[in-house]
Amino acid sequence: MKLRQNVRHFAAKQALTMPVVGEMMNDKLVDLHVGVFGDRAEDGHREEREPHMEAFFDCTMATYIAALSAGYPEAEAREITHLQANFDFYNHGWTEMMEFPVDEVEEHYDRYADFFESHEITIDDPLGEFRDREIPEAPSTPAKLDDPDHPHAAEGFADDVYVETEDGVVAGDRSDEIQESTG
Repeated sequence: MKLRQNVRHFAAKQALTMPVVGEMMNDKLVDLHVGVFGDRAEDGHREEREPHMEAFFDCTMATYIAALSAGYPEAEAREITHLQANFDFYNHGWTEMMEFPVDEVEEHYDRYADFFESHEITIDDPLGEFRDREIPEAPSTPAKLDDPDHPHAAEGFADDVYVETEDGVVAGDRSDEIQESTG
């Protein structure tokens, strides 16, 4: 998957994993993601999807921490949570919100299959053991899977995490470089 990575991502990671500040950062990141993906929702569907996305994204923050704790670099831990969201979008037929085409769903799952399986995450159940509350229902648009529209999807990035930096798009996490430059 193609992600951006800069010093703000490193700072958010640091804040999210700190006592007290972590809860505030969690809320800020959930709001940010609801806003970004809500803006991508088809006209007239944002409001009905927001409660679902808010609860869903809040659960993925625990996934992010678990991935970091398992030794995944920052970009890969973040990618794992974005994959969870995209599996959820896929399950709902919200193709206009997806970050990769529907025909790459399984390839993306397979890259992190060991992590996903160890936490009971599947494409059909993208939260697995991280579902710690009821996620509000939101209307689906399954017919969109037959003829998907992907205005925000970047295809061909299913074999690695690709990070967009000031120097262009490169394969792999860049958090070590970012940490050194802030350090």
